[in-house]
Amino acid sequence: MCNQKLILIPTFTVMKADSKVAIFPGSFDPLTLGHLDIVQRALPLFDEIIVAVGVNNQKKYLFSLEHRLDMLEAVFSDMPQVRVDHFKGLTVNYCKEQGADYLLRGIRSSGDFDYEKTISQLNHVIGDDLETVFLITRPEYSYISSTIVREIIKGGGDVSSFVPSALHSMLEI
Repeated sequence: MCNQKLILIPTFTVMKADSKVAIFPGSFDPLTLGHLDIVQRALPLFDEIIVAVGVNNQKKYLFSLEHRLDMLEAVFSDMPQVRVDHFKGLTVNYCKEQGADYLLRGIRSSGDFDYEKTISQLNHVIGDDLETVFLITRPEYSYISSTIVREIIKGGGDVSSFVPSALHSMLEI
Protein backbone atom coordinates (compact mmCIF):
# COMPACT_ATOMS: atom_id res chain seq x y z
CA MET A 1 0.00 0.00 0.00
CA CYS A 2 1.28 3.38 -0.96
CA ASN A 3 0.81 6.34 1.39
CA GLN A 4 0.54 9.11 -1.13
CA LYS A 5 -0.57 12.54 -0.07
CA LEU A 6 -2.47 14.79 -2.35
CA ILE A 7 -1.17 18.32 -2.10
CA LEU A 8 -3.33 21.06 -3.52
CA ILE A 9 -1.56 24.20 -4.57
CA PRO A 10 -3.82 27.20 -5.02
CA THR A 11 -3.44 29.07 -8.26
CA PHE A 12 -3.46 32.82 -8.39
CA THR A 13 -2.03 35.56 -10.49
CA VAL A 14 1.16 37.11 -9.20
CA MET A 15 2.08 40.47 -10.64
CA LYS A 16 5.79 40.99 -11.20
CA ALA A 17 7.46 43.31 -8.73
CA ASP A 18 8.07 45.78 -11.52
CA SER A 19 4.53 45.57 -12.95
CA LYS A 20 2.97 48.80 -14.09
CA VAL A 21 -0.43 49.08 -12.43
CA ALA A 22 -2.70 52.04 -13.10
CA ILE A 23 -5.91 53.04 -11.41
CA PHE A 24 -8.60 54.66 -13.56
CA PRO A 25 -10.87 56.15 -10.89
CA GLY A 26 -14.29 57.65 -11.44
CA SER A 27 -17.96 57.44 -10.63
CA PHE A 28 -18.75 55.81 -14.00
CA ASP A 29 -22.40 56.79 -13.61
CA PRO A 30 -22.50 55.56 -16.36
CA LEU A 31 -19.37 54.59 -18.29
CA THR A 32 -19.17 56.38 -21.64
CA LEU A 33 -17.45 55.69 -24.95
CA GLY A 34 -14.87 58.28 -23.90
CA HIS A 35 -14.01 56.29 -20.77
CA LEU A 36 -13.77 53.07 -22.78
CA ASP A 37 -11.51 54.72 -25.36
CA ILE A 38 -9.13 55.96 -22.64
CA VAL A 39 -8.81 52.45 -21.17
CA GLN A 40 -8.32 50.81 -24.57
CA ARG A 41 -5.63 53.29 -25.56
CA ALA A 42 -3.85 52.89 -22.19
CA LEU A 43 -3.71 49.08 -22.31
CA PRO A 44 -0.32 48.96 -24.09
CA LEU A 45 1.17 51.22 -21.40
CA PHE A 46 0.32 49.13 -18.33
CA ASP A 47 0.37 45.53 -17.18
CA GLU A 48 -2.92 46.05 -15.35
CA ILE A 49 -5.54 48.78 -15.28
CA ILE A 50 -7.97 48.84 -12.39
CA VAL A 51 -11.17 50.65 -13.30
CA ALA A 52 -12.24 51.70 -9.82
CA VAL A 53 -15.55 53.24 -8.82
CA GLY A 54 -14.97 55.84 -6.15
CA VAL A 55 -17.76 55.86 -3.58
CA ASN A 56 -18.69 59.27 -2.22
CA ASN A 57 -21.57 59.17 0.25
CA GLN A 58 -22.18 62.90 -0.31
CA LYS A 59 -22.94 62.37 -3.99
CA LYS A 60 -26.27 61.24 -5.46
CA TYR A 61 -25.89 58.65 -8.20
CA LEU A 62 -28.35 57.61 -10.90
CA PHE A 63 -27.24 53.98 -10.74
CA SER A 64 -26.39 51.95 -7.63
CA LEU A 65 -22.81 50.93 -6.96
CA GLU A 66 -23.69 47.30 -7.71
CA HIS A 67 -25.26 48.22 -11.04
CA ARG A 68 -22.28 50.38 -12.04
CA LEU A 69 -19.91 47.53 -11.18
CA ASP A 70 -22.06 45.12 -13.24
CA MET A 71 -21.95 47.54 -16.18
CA LEU A 72 -18.17 47.85 -15.95
CA GLU A 73 -17.77 44.06 -15.74
CA ALA A 74 -19.94 43.69 -18.86
CA VAL A 75 -17.81 46.16 -20.83
CA PHE A 76 -14.38 44.94 -19.72
CA SER A 77 -15.05 41.20 -19.47
CA ASP A 78 -12.99 40.46 -22.59
CA MET A 79 -9.97 42.52 -21.46
CA PRO A 80 -7.84 40.39 -19.11
CA GLN A 81 -5.57 43.34 -18.23
CA VAL A 82 -8.55 45.24 -16.82
CA ARG A 83 -9.93 44.63 -13.35
CA VAL A 84 -13.06 46.31 -11.96
CA ASP A 85 -13.20 47.36 -8.31
CA HIS A 86 -14.51 50.07 -5.99
CA PHE A 87 -13.14 52.06 -3.08
CA LYS A 88 -14.00 54.61 -0.42
CA GLY A 89 -11.76 57.39 0.78
CA LEU A 90 -8.79 58.98 -0.89
CA THR A 91 -7.73 57.68 -4.28
CA VAL A 92 -4.07 57.83 -3.23
CA ASN A 93 -4.76 55.45 -0.33
CA TYR A 94 -6.51 53.03 -2.67
CA CYS A 95 -3.53 53.22 -5.05
CA LYS A 96 -1.19 52.30 -2.19
CA GLU A 97 -3.42 49.36 -1.20
CA GLN A 98 -3.39 48.08 -4.78
CA GLY A 99 0.31 48.64 -5.38
CA ALA A 100 -0.41 51.10 -8.19
CA ASP A 101 2.13 53.76 -9.08
CA TYR A 102 -0.02 55.42 -11.73
CA LEU A 103 -3.36 57.16 -12.05
CA LEU A 104 -4.99 57.24 -15.46
CA ARG A 105 -7.06 60.28 -16.40
CA GLY A 106 -8.77 61.45 -19.55
CA ILE A 107 -8.73 65.12 -20.56
CA ARG A 108 -11.60 66.53 -22.67
CA SER A 109 -10.90 70.24 -22.43
CA SER A 110 -8.58 72.89 -21.02
CA GLY A 111 -10.92 73.12 -18.02
CA ASP A 112 -10.45 69.42 -17.35
CA PHE A 113 -6.69 69.88 -17.64
CA ASP A 114 -6.56 72.74 -15.13
CA TYR A 115 -8.58 70.74 -12.59
CA GLU A 116 -6.74 67.45 -13.18
CA LYS A 117 -3.32 69.14 -13.07
CA THR A 118 -4.01 70.49 -9.58
CA ILE A 119 -5.31 67.13 -8.34
CA SER A 120 -2.32 65.39 -9.93
CA GLN A 121 0.14 67.66 -8.14
CA LEU A 122 -1.58 67.08 -4.79
CA ASN A 123 -1.70 63.32 -5.38
CA HIS A 124 2.01 63.32 -6.23
CA VAL A 125 2.82 64.90 -2.86
CA ILE A 126 0.46 62.93 -0.60
CA GLY A 127 0.65 59.76 -2.67
CA ASP A 128 4.38 59.09 -2.39
CA ASP A 129 5.27 60.10 -5.95
CA LEU A 130 2.07 58.73 -7.50
CA GLU A 131 2.24 59.65 -11.18
CA THR A 132 -0.77 60.71 -13.21
CA VAL A 133 -0.88 59.77 -16.89
CA PHE A 134 -3.16 62.00 -18.94
CA LEU A 135 -4.63 60.90 -22.25
CA ILE A 136 -6.33 63.49 -24.40
CA THR A 137 -9.83 62.43 -25.38
CA ARG A 138 -10.32 61.80 -29.07
CA PRO A 139 -12.31 64.63 -30.70
CA GLU A 140 -15.32 62.40 -31.40
CA TYR A 141 -15.72 61.80 -27.64
CA SER A 142 -14.73 65.21 -26.27
CA TYR A 143 -18.32 66.40 -25.79
CA ILE A 144 -19.52 63.24 -24.01
CA SER A 145 -19.74 63.24 -20.23
CA SER A 146 -21.50 61.00 -17.74
CA THR A 147 -23.46 64.07 -16.59
CA ILE A 148 -24.88 64.64 -20.08
CA VAL A 149 -25.62 60.93 -20.53
CA ARG A 150 -27.47 60.85 -17.19
CA GLU A 151 -29.61 63.83 -18.22
CA ILE A 152 -30.50 62.16 -21.53
CA ILE A 153 -31.42 58.95 -19.68
CA LYS A 154 -33.57 60.87 -17.17
CA GLY A 155 -35.34 62.58 -20.08
CA GLY A 156 -36.07 59.26 -21.78
CA GLY A 157 -33.65 59.87 -24.67
CA ASP A 158 -31.48 57.47 -26.65
CA VAL A 159 -27.91 57.29 -25.34
CA SER A 160 -26.73 54.48 -27.61
CA SER A 161 -24.35 56.86 -29.43
CA PHE A 162 -22.59 57.74 -26.17
CA VAL A 163 -22.12 54.45 -24.30
CA PRO A 164 -20.58 51.05 -25.14
CA SER A 165 -23.01 48.64 -26.82
CA ALA A 166 -22.73 46.23 -23.86
CA LEU A 167 -24.58 48.84 -21.79
CA HIS A 168 -27.51 49.59 -24.10
CA SER A 169 -29.88 47.22 -22.32
CA MET A 170 -28.49 47.99 -18.87
CA LEU A 171 -29.27 51.71 -18.77
CA GLU A 172 -32.96 51.68 -18.16
CA ILE A 173 -34.04 53.41 -14.96
